[in-house]
Amino acid sequence: MRTFTIFVTALVLGTTAMEAQTVATFDDLTLSKADTSYISYYDPGVDVGFNDGLAHFPCVYDTSSFGNSWGGGFSYSNRTDSVTSGYTNQYAAKTAKGYNGSSNYAVIWCNDPVTFAYTTYLKLNGSAIGRPVKGFYITNSTYAYNDMRDGHPPFSKKFGGTTGNDPDWFMLTVYGYLGGVRSADSVNFYLADYRFAHNDSDYIVKTWQWVNLLPLGHVDSLQFSLNSSDTGAFGMNTPAYFCMDNFTTNETDVSVKNAPLAYVAKVYPNPATDMLYVDIADNSVQQIIVRNMAGNMVGTYAVTKKQVEINTSSMPAGVYLLQMMGNGGSASVRFVKE
Repeated sequence: MRTFTIFVTALVLGTTAMEAQTVATFDDLTLSKADTSYISYYDPGVDVGFNDGLAHFPCVYDTSSFGNSWGGGFSYSNRTDSVTSGYTNQYAAKTAKGYNGSSNYAVIWCNDPVTFAYTTYLKLNGSAIGRPVKGFYITNSTYAYNDMRDGHPPFSKKFGGTTGNDPDWFMLTVYGYLGGVRSADSVNFYLADYRFAHNDSDYIVKTWQWVNLLPLGHVDSLQFSLNSSDTGAFGMNTPAYFCMDNFTTNETDVSVKNAPLAYVAKVYPNPATDMLYVDIADNSVQQIIVRNMAGNMVGTYAVTKKQVEINTSSMPAGVYLLQMMGNGGSASVRFVKE
């Protein structure tokens, strides 16, 4: 199984194919007032989710002996509390707003109420069924972000530990399904990563970042799973939450081959030590430029074959920007040199 790992998402300018797409912004979904979120205790234990764009976002609530509670799946919210820590603030994004300043966004609790796995699903509707999904914007919830930043002893740890050197991470994996069969590929996105040799490179995501799902191919549903380095006797200690906005489907048959530049190159390993490899899927990328975070160019490479090898052994440790240039536009991906 091939896994596409996204450390920081690409910036795309221009496309190489005409696309018909639908965006679930969650902004047209009704909320009773400001600073609140969707909740329904109708038919407990059964999906009481919602539709937006060309997708169904499932949700389960519970009215058991534990009291009214969210059982897992999707909610939507306009909450703006990016400060309060803990479970009582589970419906808020760390950004305090949706992508591009919008009011509404989705909050996802990756909890299967039957198996208790850190997993939830999404189903496509209408003309999006059986087509590739372009992607969505993601950020951490306030609950998860503050928990990783500060720790919540004895239940969870501060990421990096007391010294800041612990190699902690928090990762979303997205799988595609078509006709009940899971796709060969998956997409990873690190919501937090403390595995770098230099602590200055460690991060917890607190802005909206793009997650490209085109590598999953044709799908009719998606599975979202969370994993963390912080585990205990009862599984993952990190709160299994993330936030989503602008979930974008394709109604045309856009594939990896005719997608924008950001979708046709795989950059690995990340972090790199002596060598960095860029696998090019087609001829859309013509030149690669590497810059340091000050914007200075440290290398330029003509693309003459499907794999470009970049010798990073002489580069100082730190974070770099890899720019892929072509007629179809440009894309940038961050990588780390250890």
